[in-house]
Amino acid sequence: MNKEKKNPVSVTENIPPMGFRMIAREFKKDKLAMFSLSLLVLILVIVFVGALLIDQSKVMTVSILDKYAEPGGNFILGADEGGRDVFGQLIIGARNSVVIGFAITIITSIVGVGIGIISGYYGGLFDNFVMRIVDFIMILPIMMIIIVFVTIIPNYNVWSFIWIMSAFYWVAKARLFRSKTLSEVRRDYVNASKTLGSSDFKIMFTEIMPNLSSLIITNLTINFAANIGIETTLTFLGFGLPASVPSLGTLIGFASNGDVLANKTWIWVPASALILVMMLCINYVGQAFKRSADARQRLG
Repeated sequence: MNKEKKNPVSVTENIPPMGFRMIAREFKKDKLAMFSLSLLVLILVIVFVGALLIDQSKVMTVSILDKYAEPGGNFILGADEGGRDVFGQLIIGARNSVVIGFAITIITSIVGVGIGIISGYYGGLFDNFVMRIVDFIMILPIMMIIIVFVTIIPNYNVWSFIWIMSAFYWVAKARLFRSKTLSEVRRDYVNASKTLGSSDFKIMFTEIMPNLSSLIITNLTINFAANIGIETTLTFLGFGLPASVPSLGTLIGFASNGDVLANKTWIWVPASALILVMMLCINYVGQAFKRSADARQRLG
């Protein structure tokens, strides 16, 4: 008669965390990834706060008398061939590269994930039509087309570059998430939602999309690093940001001069080292997210 009642809390104590909680728990186990994330956050804080305190017009003012000034004195990291402060260009250029990479990643992800899920959900003729457009864009010489647009667009600026890049780099995401959606629409929970009368929009973006969240996070992280690299590469080749806008690619481009490469390393080494560190940090964080997402799927 006096049997003890079970504590309802004890029933849930052993239930493993789901979703983002599980991903966060698995991520914290990777010490290298945690260090990379901390270092990346520190770099971004320094870059964005520093860019607010530096006057871009002053940094980009040409001073022939300070041509190739060595580090120290008025220039923390020396000056380039135009007598412009390398440190100021490094901070503002890193800010521009990060903003461009982040903006392209967000825009292409919204478009690519949305189109991929819609195409995979409806299938049939609509899916074939969308995929033929994707196939056509993917076979184009995208890099050459971007260079042409960069050359002919008047009043070219940072946002022009972002929109040009975003117009072509959503297709890979669309194909990836379309294939994942094709497998999801066959599952029982989708059929049950259709039977209950749920709208297509609700099924796609409140039921199917959350089940792709781990893949979306991983894809965002890895593509963020890739988009920063693409911007830097195009600027290095002379087809990126305008000459009046600081960029890491511009600083690295000075290394094409043999004398600068060998004797004036303060111009290009800091930018190269910063890109290398950011790329490694982002990739370590991305790989850790991928492993955490895989562990979540294994554990359910």
